[in-house]
Amino acid sequence: MSDVLQQLADILEQRKQQSADKSYVASLYTKGLDTILKKIGEEATETVIAAKGGDKQQIIYEMADLWFHCMVLLAQQELNPDDVLQELQRRFGLSGLEEKARRNQ
Repeated sequence: MSDVLQQLADILEQRKQQSADKSYVASLYTKGLDTILKKIGEEATETVIAAKGGDKQQIIYEMADLWFHCMVLLAQQELNPDDVLQELQRRFGLSGLEEKARRNQ
């Protein structure tokens, strides 16, 4: 896993122990799953809008926000980015159609 992803995963895990009034991430954990999912939806929408606008720097900025909040969700669910990376690696060599068909079996 990327050093940045691992470092961020470690920080997100540490934030579980912090006070919600001192940490944005801790406040997301305190507010719960629905709030985290809402943030992911907002960031996904902002990413789509940035892509439609074609400003590469804005796309990067919004994608970083989206990935960040997805990583908050992973941590909240006791998962690690490496779990997702392993799944992506498992899919190498499969067509998207083949991989999707296998999921439905």
